[in-house]
Amino acid sequence: MNAPTSPGSLTLPTPLNSRLPQVGATIFSTMSALAQAHGAVNLGQGFPDFDCDPALIEAVHTAMRDGHNQYPPMPGVPALRQAVATKLQATHGQAYCPEREITITAGATQAILCALLAIVHPGDEVIVLEPCYDSYAPNIALAGGVLVRVPLDPETFRPDFDRIRAALTPRTRALIINTPHNPSATVWSDAEMRNLADLLRGSQALLISDEVYEHMVYDGQAHQSVARFPELAARSLIVSSFGKTFHVTGWKVGYVAAPAALSAEFRKVHQYTVFSVNTPVQLGLSRYLADPRPYLDLPAFYQRKRDHFRAGLAQCRLRLLPSEGSYFQCVDYRELEAGRALNDAEFCQWLTREVGVAAIPVSAFHADKQDQARASQDKIIRFCFAKKDATLDRALALLRQL
Repeated sequence: MNAPTSPGSLTLPTPLNSRLPQVGATIFSTMSALAQAHGAVNLGQGFPDFDCDPALIEAVHTAMRDGHNQYPPMPGVPALRQAVATKLQATHGQAYCPEREITITAGATQAILCALLAIVHPGDEVIVLEPCYDSYAPNIALAGGVLVRVPLDPETFRPDFDRIRAALTPRTRALIINTPHNPSATVWSDAEMRNLADLLRGSQALLISDEVYEHMVYDGQAHQSVARFPELAARSLIVSSFGKTFHVTGWKVGYVAAPAALSAEFRKVHQYTVFSVNTPVQLGLSRYLADPRPYLDLPAFYQRKRDHFRAGLAQCRLRLLPSEGSYFQCVDYRELEAGRALNDAEFCQWLTREVGVAAIPVSAFHADKQDQARASQDKIIRFCFAKKDATLDRALALLRQL
């Protein structure tokens, strides 16, 4: 009998050629682990520390108790697809067929990957507007696409349509946009959406619209979904997240809305990645969506938290950037003596260890971390204010010491 091996003693017979050689642990995992190790207040990773509505949990429990615990249809439970279609019609005026144009996904990150795998062929170019969510670039690489990075305006984080126009070529297969934007918390305007429609008119480029923070838009603004613009909707896969909207990020359930031809291609990939998504959660969500108040009231709920957090930050030596949407707040720390010699990643580590508050460096949202080091953006970090007031107050008390 062979002697038992110790953990970690197995070796590969041949070296592995990684599909993502530059990718390690995400900055969100890294900073959350550092926050836990130092007992810091975690305002880094974007998840709430408060509970969801008990009625939503009860709706899921009811579905479980009623025996809905086996595979659902591959595109999603019909009742939930109908609820999503009803919601999109009511909020944006665009009719999507629940049978052919709505697909329920295992969260938004899976949806974005499957969208790219469905439409991008090796060598196709995909434009991303940086800074952007960190899954976009690895997903494009997995699809065999060519990443084309276009910077947002370095001062305002708004889209630069001259740069986007210059990046468009006959090889452009897709453009990814995100509004409300992570990490900058900017929100695209009606005029910017119309500019995008003008720019794409006549091109073959498709659009992936990441709208996971769609119900977190403040100060009386409206979320400008691509669904509101028929010319854009006709070429778009819209991605959203129930986890973000209903404070249940761990449930990992989202959806994609797209024209039938795009949805058909999306579902071909979806069925061979996750196939289907948690049945009782889908049924619980479909029942919960019958009342629109929870998502219609969400902007006021989060605006109160945003205003509370911003009022506290105004008493700190950090320069506040605008926060028009999402549940993020970016700040510029260049006036702090302790931060002048540190880049944003180093400053976030220092802030976690020495001050006791975890944040995320904006450089993490650039495919080339070194390229981000521009004078206008290399001293900016992101906080998440989707936290209990007590959590925010504890963080603010620590930040006032800066």
